[in-house]
Amino acid sequence: MTITKERKRELIGEYRRDDVDTGSPEVQIAILTSRISGLTEHLRTHKKDFACRRGLLMLVSRRRRLLDYLKRVDPQRYLDILQRLGIRK
Repeated sequence: MTITKERKRELIGEYRRDDVDTGSPEVQIAILTSRISGLTEHLRTHKKDFACRRGLLMLVSRRRRLLDYLKRVDPQRYLDILQRLGIRK
């Protein structure tokens, strides 16, 4: 359900904007998307895990807020991250 340090480093390396970037909205959205997909797979097999479902909804909400911020600040970066991650909107 959680992502490993190696996977997180890969995501940061793939989505960062420059060499020292670790916290841009794109990086945060990519990490949240990875966590969301892991929790979604968990919930497919454990349908009654309501604590996990609540955590998943909180992560989706946090990602939505970051996407809304990115759309407001720079619409082109917003469209790019949606297309790269394959997120529906």
